[in-house]
Amino acid sequence: MPGPDLDEVLWQAWKAMELPEGFHAEIIEGFIEVSPTGRHRHSKVSFRFRRELTKFLEAQSSEYVTDNDLSVVHQQKVAIPDAYVAPEEDDEYITEDGLGLDARGVALVLEVVSPGNDGLERDRVRKRRAYARAGIPVYVLIDDHDGHGTVTVLTSPSPEEAAYAGENRVPYGVDAIIPEGPAKGFVIGEAITGPPRNTRT
Repeated sequence: MPGPDLDEVLWQAWKAMELPEGFHAEIIEGFIEVSPTGRHRHSKVSFRFRRELTKFLEAQSSEYVTDNDLSVVHQQKVAIPDAYVAPEEDDEYITEDGLGLDARGVALVLEVVSPGNDGLERDRVRKRRAYARAGIPVYVLIDDHDGHGTVTVLTSPSPEEAAYAGENRVPYGVDAIIPEGPAKGFVIGEAITGPPRNTRT
């Protein structure tokens, strides 16, 4: 009898992991990636995003909410975005083992790009492909490390190509607007990103 495939091995290993506080593990493109909780600036930006988006969704009397620190699962792959938008009543999307939320129920994900070569590659490239493969409609990147800072809003995922067809990238200081989904019309501006960064990192 053939043994378990790589996806199953990684999935079982991920479920069995016990990490020290301040670290989390994701399964991205055939690897388990362990990374630390974001630095102060990272946490501050993601908190501002969630706070402002919560106000926006409540003003719309939306059935969707924003949150963080949850595993988004697609075919035994796992990502933990800095923020996500999903239905408040999400029972139908909770994975069978209760470890996360099926990507089918996620309307938007946010990543605040982490520093360092691996962090940049993970958020800008690997997670971009992973979220597109999962068919997540909107992927937002807030990136301190791109010039003086940029916000990129990716839409129209093609799971087969692991790519987003729609891309709007603007520098800090210019409003980025979510074009579709429950967060349609939400503005990502300096209230979330802060002003353009003074230095290139």
